[in-house]
Amino acid sequence: MPDLPSLSPRLRATAEPPIPAARAWAARYAGGAGPMIDLTQAVPGYPPHPDLLAKLAEAAGSRAAAGYGPIDGDPSLREALAADVSAVYAAPVAAAEVAVTAGCNLAFSMAMAVIAGGGTGGVILPVPWYFNHRMALEMQGIPAVPLPCRAEDGFLPDPARIEPLLAAGARALVLVTPNNPTGAVTPPGTIEACAALCRRHGAWLVLDETYRDFLPAEATPPHALFRDPAWRDGLVHLYSFSKAYCVPGHRVGAIIAGPAFRAELMKALDTWQICAARPAQAALAWGVPALADWRAGNRDLMAGRAAGFRAAVGQLPGWRLDSLGAYFAYLRVPEDGPDAMVMAERLAAERGLLCLPGPFFGPGQDRHIRLAFANAGLEAIAEVPVRLEGTLP
Repeated sequence: MPDLPSLSPRLRATAEPPIPAARAWAARYAGGAGPMIDLTQAVPGYPPHPDLLAKLAEAAGSRAAAGYGPIDGDPSLREALAADVSAVYAAPVAAAEVAVTAGCNLAFSMAMAVIAGGGTGGVILPVPWYFNHRMALEMQGIPAVPLPCRAEDGFLPDPARIEPLLAAGARALVLVTPNNPTGAVTPPGTIEACAALCRRHGAWLVLDETYRDFLPAEATPPHALFRDPAWRDGLVHLYSFSKAYCVPGHRVGAIIAGPAFRAELMKALDTWQICAARPAQAALAWGVPALADWRAGNRDLMAGRAAGFRAAVGQLPGWRLDSLGAYFAYLRVPEDGPDAMVMAERLAAERGLLCLPGPFFGPGQDRHIRLAFANAGLEAIAEVPVRLEGTLP
């Protein structure tokens, strides 16, 4: 019998996707603790606005949206997002600096190909990291350079620990704020210090603000980077429409960058996606300005769920809520309990509570689990402490 054709060593070496692995544990759950509570995936726990759904249906049925569109996105959506970003950050961002992508994960993968494709230098990922970012680097043969972040520091990156990694040749630093998996929000001053370090060492700052629509209402602009004209020479900004507009299945994200980066990005856009889905672009071009108040209401809804989670878990002896924000809670397993992998499997298989263990988010996370509370109502959140009880010796 002839040998099977070989497969990519990089893909074979890449870990299995975490969420299906966690849900496989739940297949053994017999239902004794009550209905399953799935807090594995960051999905909005409420439907899209009905008018947005109507716009999506209308656009999906249109002949115009069935054809190819511009490689970097339909002008109407690029203009809408540029205006929204300009308002949020109190700084001018032009539609010509926006590229629409088929989701933010693809945006990240294409950005990494532009910056570090071929493995010519490492990319700094703060730990705990978003596992798909790590997987995307591994698939492309780009070294991931871990930057450990500590609970006692709020899981925030320390610029003093970043500089040696940049000096050693890292090509980029990735910051996710609000963070996945911890929910931690990186302060403006820290973001700006990181940008200055990257500029000093000729590296890129890749800033993923997928969850910025869930920052507190009273927050000042998340950072002042867009106010400095030099941002175009060193910043790549990533955004996702999935969370703010409840359309993750439509796969629409965006990259904001300067002309030098965009010139190379256009090659990746044309090759990997040709264009993002056009019906969703048409609907979102309407939704970005029209649904501002609705988005603000959802931000407040998520803040209420975060407060409810904090209150619920605060009742439990031994468990420690090390970080909370946006969609996520990062919970430390009691010292007399098993490690996070064992705990997460036990919770899924025996207690019907699905969460992700810390090791899925990088090294040194053996005592933490991540719970994505955004897709759960307050009644389900109140049930979380009941499910956690009884898991310890």
